[in-house]
Amino acid sequence: MKFRFVQEHRETFRVGMMCRVLKVSRSGYYAWREREPSRREFEDRRHAVAIRAAHRESRGTYGSPRVYQALQQARTPCGKHRVARIMREEGLRGRAARRFRAVSTKRSDAPAPPNRLAGDFTASRPNEVWVGDLTQVRTREGWLFLAIVLDLFSRKIVGYATAARPQQELALEALARAIAARRPAAGLVHHTDRGGQYLSAEYQEQLDRHGMICSMSRPGRCQDNAVAESFFHTLKAEWIYHFDFATREQARLAIFDYVEGFYNPSRMHSTLNYRSPDEYEKMTTAA
Repeated sequence: MKFRFVQEHRETFRVGMMCRVLKVSRSGYYAWREREPSRREFEDRRHAVAIRAAHRESRGTYGSPRVYQALQQARTPCGKHRVARIMREEGLRGRAARRFRAVSTKRSDAPAPPNRLAGDFTASRPNEVWVGDLTQVRTREGWLFLAIVLDLFSRKIVGYATAARPQQELALEALARAIAARRPAAGLVHHTDRGGQYLSAEYQEQLDRHGMICSMSRPGRCQDNAVAESFFHTLKAEWIYHFDFATREQARLAIFDYVEGFYNPSRMHSTLNYRSPDEYEKMTTAA
């Protein structure tokens, strides 16, 4: 490791000085440099190429566990500890996950549908349970609000919409896009929090029109909609927090790029046995 450090920094510092500081012989360094790489070093170099490719394909978001799974799926045998070590040596890491704090304002106990999920965030087939929620993204032009509809079976974003204001039309647009894309049968459970957009007569009318069963979180309990909150955490920690958006349009395009270009088709989910939402749905449909 000391000789490798000298090799990597020889253009910046004098070799003799580094050898004295690291307490290794200069002749030993030159002998190491002329020596043929060991089998282990050769394999590390080969694995490093595959690891860099997997990390790059994830847009720099994957840490060592997901990179390891990507190599396994590509039939490139490499142990998980070796992947972690090589990533450290290569200076590769997943996107730093900032602490994401879900904030919920407790509303009065107004009449609302019960929580039909009761903490069970699983589904046995597509279009059995959808969850919806809203969040906001900071831009220098002002807030951009995002509404999503997510299928619990595959964690796929089946509908979403953005707007400059969190009005009920935003949630209605996300729902309309989800219905147009999936055309669910009657009986689907649709779960959200008790936000005004979801309690509105127009939103409830749309649910009734398509035979959806409404479910809502308990007042002030964001944990009741944990999967939607988890998606917002992933979106912001892996993508949004790494940009400084000058306009809402830039933020909107970034969200589109993440959802359509990476999250749905490619991003691995540990809940889905490290498959992407699209891949998981294709596998189960084929089965």
